[in-house]
Amino acid sequence: MKLVLLEGTAGSGKSLLASRLSDYYAKNGAFAATLNLDPGVEELPYTCDVDVRDMVSTASVMRDYGLGPNGAVVMANDIIASRLDQLQEEIDTINPEYLIVDTPGQIELFAYRISGPLLVRELTADQKTGIFLYDGALVNTPANFVSIALLATSIRLRLGIPAVNAVTKTDLIGDRLGEVMRWASDLSALEAAIAQTSDGEAYSLATGILRGLDMGGFAQGLVPISNVTGEGMPELEASLNRIINLGEEAGN
Repeated sequence: MKLVLLEGTAGSGKSLLASRLSDYYAKNGAFAATLNLDPGVEELPYTCDVDVRDMVSTASVMRDYGLGPNGAVVMANDIIASRLDQLQEEIDTINPEYLIVDTPGQIELFAYRISGPLLVRELTADQKTGIFLYDGALVNTPANFVSIALLATSIRLRLGIPAVNAVTKTDLIGDRLGEVMRWASDLSALEAAIAQTSDGEAYSLATGILRGLDMGGFAQGLVPISNVTGEGMPELEASLNRIINLGEEAGN
């Protein structure tokens, strides 16, 4: 089994991408299953094969422990991590070729608490990789772009698995997409954009972060996609296949 972990900030399009990937694997003759790790989500655009809400929900934790939404998500994730054996048993019963894992909207709580990395580490899979989504609606300024890149790099460090980077909502950001793609591939262009929009301490901080990130590969290979139109999905799938299938198409 090969595990594909979808990562990104709330609203970046993880659940829609899970649906798209599930359809892609099915069309290519591969058996994929979806795992929802968000105990607080109300509706999903795909049918869950394994759903942590069958174990625990944010609403029940809020009610039983008198916690607010964020505290309930933290506790719910800890409860899920304590029931890894049950989760693994459900996955093994289905025994998919690919397991598409949809992570909580509050990815920071998932990635930085012990429970998130523990779950990623302990779930049994032949290979694990991530897709980090740069929300196209958020990377609309150079400073925001650098901030999201820092988050992507930090989460990759915490989870310890290779990842493909993708920018979403290309159908919404229009002409801004070309600029975002230049920022991802040309360090000097991004530094120039930061200089035009920031000054003083903000400029020094942004460029300092940027140069540190560039040493680790930064956002090279950023793939533009739209979960609505399907644009960019072949390129994303090709990037993913280079990691998890050594370049071979799913189902071959």
